Amino acid sequence: MADLNERDAKLVQYLSEAFGKEKELETSLEAHIAMTTKAPYKKRLQQHLRETKAHAKGLERRIKKLGGGGQTTQTAVGKVMAAAKGPLHMIRGSGEQEKMLKNAKTEYFNEHEEIATYLAIETLAEKVGDRETAKLAKGIRREEERMAKFLAGQIKSLTGAVVSEEVPSAQRKAPSRSRKPSAAKRPAKARRARKPARAS
Repeated sequence: MADLNERDAKLVQYLSEAFGKEKELETSLEAHIAMTTKAPYKKRLQQHLRETKAHAKGLERRIKKLGGGGQTTQTAVGKVMAAAKGPLHMIRGSGEQEKMLKNAKTEYFNEHEEIATYLAIETLAEKVGDRETAKLAKGIRREEERMAKFLAGQIKSLTGAVVSEEVPSAQRKAPSRSRKPSAAKRPAKARRARKPARAS
């Protein structure tokens, strides 16, 4: 890595952290895709894997343009961590739907971490006058926000599927709310008791 001034060194630091996270998530997404049986969910994960790889390439190009390039170690650590988590994700949950639900919750958490990361990069870049980095971060952030929105819907859908798969139908009925009887349905004695006494 070339000697960088304080501005560029901070930009490279933040971009390298984001790059390492994207490479980690490539491994994680590949594991989750292999476990997913719900077709629309699987298709969206495959699309997001392509987006994630594109994010990493864009970040790498920007890092190099700023004079960086020492993010390789961080990437290797991230991929090792993701690979270690893969077998654990295979055994999480008591059924197929719950495994996918737990994966979706993990993905939702990761998306919000990335949204925060890119918001910080975008703001940093704007503050130091780096329009190109700000534009890159903003574009990636918007894609992460769209994925997070999709995952929110999947979490609701998969939770419903877990209920259908694991909770007997008799236990899924919502308890009826007790209502106070209307005046017409109250006993005549109770209605009379509520009437004010006439003046003599």
